[in-house]
Amino acid sequence: MGRLATIYLFTYNSVQAGGWTVALIKLLTNVSSTKSIDGTYDAAGQLICIVPTKVLPVLMQWGGRTHFVAAIVCQIPEVQKLPTVFMTFAAWSLSEVIRYPQYALNAVGHCPGWLTWLRYSAFVVLYPIGAIFGEVLTMYHALPYIKKKHLYGNLFDKLPFSYYSFVMALLACYPFLWMMLYMYMFKQRKSKLGRRGERKHHSGPKRRVD
Repeated sequence: MGRLATIYLFTYNSVQAGGWTVALIKLLTNVSSTKSIDGTYDAAGQLICIVPTKVLPVLMQWGGRTHFVAAIVCQIPEVQKLPTVFMTFAAWSLSEVIRYPQYALNAVGHCPGWLTWLRYSAFVVLYPIGAIFGEVLTMYHALPYIKKKHLYGNLFDKLPFSYYSFVMALLACYPFLWMMLYMYMFKQRKSKLGRRGERKHHSGPKRRVD
């Protein structure tokens, strides 16, 4: 990898890590000061909306997050105070605060082993919390408001189905799409951590042969 590419990757991922760290701090500070999760969206939601996210290897995750924030949470104030929104933003922020520093340090070849392990292990807990208990339940609670407001009616009136029907279908497919991505992440974990284990084994002390 060239020097310019290394500098770019380190800088880009460091900025990402900084943005998500600020979002997480604002989220936790709001909860600590108000003893409530009611201000979750006001505290960190709009910042999360503008933190740039690169296109992930699995487009489903990028598309799912973008739809959740831009189409659901930003457009329906009634769901912004739900505990599920807090759970989603907290899980996202924690995972990205781990992921981007690992990317940045890995780009310059100085990533500690514990951070790599955390990068490929934290998702086991955080991903179900953010996706199933956060995104899915938030969209489910949003359904009555979508129907009442005829959300995106101008766009979907020309289609044979409404946005309400689209979200219903999305909720039906979500567990299957989620499981596909979850299994993909486990494969990544096995590949990365397994490779580290093999390198560690091969670089261990060799028995002296007389």
